[in-house]
Amino acid sequence: MADTPERSSLTAVLTGEREALLAEDRRLLGDLRAALARFDAAEEDQRTLARAVHQLDELFLLVVVGEFNSGKSAFINALVGREVLEEGVTPTTSKIHRLVYGDEVARRREDGVEVVAAPLELLREIHVVDTPGTNAIHREHEAITREFVPSSDLVLFVTSADRPFTESERAFLEQIRGWGKKVVVVLNKIDTVLRDEDVDRIESYVIDSFRKLLGVVPAVFPVSARQALAAKTTDDTDERERLWAASRFGALEGYVARTLDEAERVRLKLLSPLGVGENLVGRYLEVVSGRIELLKDDFAALEDIERQLAVYREDMAREFRFRLADVEKVLHEVEVRGLGFFDDTVRLGRFFDLLNRERIKSEYERKVLGDAPQEVERRVGEIIDWLVASELRQWQAVMDHLARRKLEHSDRIVGRAGGSFDYDRSRLLDKVGGVARHTVESFDREREASRLAESVQATVAGTAVLEVGAIGLGAAVAAIATSTVADVTGILAATTMVVVGLAIIPARRKRAKVELAEKLEVMRQELIRALTRQFDEELDRSLGRIREAIAPYTRFVRAERDRLTAQRDELARMKGELAALRERIEGLN
Repeated sequence: MADTPERSSLTAVLTGEREALLAEDRRLLGDLRAALARFDAAEEDQRTLARAVHQLDELFLLVVVGEFNSGKSAFINALVGREVLEEGVTPTTSKIHRLVYGDEVARRREDGVEVVAAPLELLREIHVVDTPGTNAIHREHEAITREFVPSSDLVLFVTSADRPFTESERAFLEQIRGWGKKVVVVLNKIDTVLRDEDVDRIESYVIDSFRKLLGVVPAVFPVSARQALAAKTTDDTDERERLWAASRFGALEGYVARTLDEAERVRLKLLSPLGVGENLVGRYLEVVSGRIELLKDDFAALEDIERQLAVYREDMAREFRFRLADVEKVLHEVEVRGLGFFDDTVRLGRFFDLLNRERIKSEYERKVLGDAPQEVERRVGEIIDWLVASELRQWQAVMDHLARRKLEHSDRIVGRAGGSFDYDRSRLLDKVGGVARHTVESFDREREASRLAESVQATVAGTAVLEVGAIGLGAAVAAIATSTVADVTGILAATTMVVVGLAIIPARRKRAKVELAEKLEVMRQELIRALTRQFDEELDRSLGRIREAIAPYTRFVRAERDRLTAQRDELARMKGELAALRERIEGLN
């Protein structure tokens, strides 16, 4: 067998504008292939586009599709004028057949396709593909959608007049409608319908169903492939004319002839890969836009976490001020008791008591200080416990927020056309959520409280506010009392007891009260300053840990937004260029 070369002479018949359009077609589709590779598009989509581009160098491809038993093989036999395909096979044995030109009838198998060569003039210019039924038991019709339909230049959709436009046919058309192919409907087996008005009614039904499904009104040709083949193969002239008229096949053949003339073949050949490109651009634009939309929600989630952290800081600062007020209250009570102590102690009636330094110190520590150091320590301990519990609750809030974000995404099918976006995003959500979860589960409140207490103690110890400050005040009180006694003893030698009682002792008492207030104010300021500094450091540390945990996800979201925005802009540009090229090609005479 000597087959003709399968390469088309498309470039040989192109001149001027058409040649420029072919060059532009190749350039745009080449750019799209490169873009899809950069986008990490699904390999299947990249192969589909590659096949469509390759088809520019192949003969015109006419693909026949339809449900099993709709008469596809019979229609092809009638079209070529001889019985080259077996009719009536079962769905389980149906195969993909490709009809090509050959000097003699021969069959061979290539890449799972039955290649049938025949010496038919029609096949010099086109290849015809007969596909398995859309309702075949084998899943081979999925290969049709992936390979033959995207590569086709014209699709003939065969449906049977006795079962027009079935559910499997609807489903198949929904799969292929995005490829932008020219589809012609062949309403076969009209010889099974008794009346012409019934044929017209069925034709109207098919047109209406097709329009509702695909949004266009197709060319529909009611025919009887069986009668057409019989007319072409009979030697009886009268019978031939009768069968040919009854078959209505002439209108279809005329349409196919006009569609497959040189000019129209060129136009359809140039448009064919554009439809594939536009389909893929549209789908990946949808994918990228969906991812960007998803990232908007991620940004909103991250902003919400930041707002939560800001509110958390404000709430913590406000609550801390209230808790500091409890500490200050203890010091205030010390001051009130101290002032009362001086009023009761540094007076003339207790003159001899003032001579006993140790007794004065002991009374001061007992009546004024009392359990104030322990009370301050207890209040500080409560602040520590509050800080630890608050940090734990904030970690739990972040963990819950991320878990909800993960759950919300699980119902959204975004980015399924290929790429690692979903995996990366889910992995980071899991990782960040895992950090929060681990922090919560491993949070040792006692250890954290001890650490914080040691830190507070180290910070406060330098101020000598509590125990050291208390002892210092006791010594100061004793010194005040002693100096007062010394002054009194010296004065007794020079004046009367009345003068001492009325002048010297009240002055000393007033000075002692002022000094007490001043010392307590210094204590208060130092303590508040130390606790506030420690609080700020701990709060910054807590917020820093949370931000550090979500930082990888934050960086991912920002980087993905920039990358996807660039991809969206590139795809949108390509979509516009493909549409403009389609308009120019469709405008060809």
